Amino acid sequence: MSDDGSATRSPGEGGRFMRWAFRHLAGPPEVEGAVQGGSAEARELWKRDLAERKRYTREQRERKRAAKEADRRS
Repeated sequence: MSDDGSATRSPGEGGRFMRWAFRHLAGPPEVEGAVQGGSAEARELWKRDLAERKRYTREQRERKRAAKEADRRS
């Protein structure tokens, strides 16, 4: 702390207005359900989309494998 009682701040911290704006305009942090997708419906849609992507990738690998086998036999 400096002699006049005010705390020293880093140059990128901003001034009085920035602190006020961040405190009053940013709002409270919302972390509940942030990782899981927010709602149960959103989580289920995400899981369904992930399963479809995995299925598609698996089918593509099988097609490539079948094409390679067909080329070897020819």
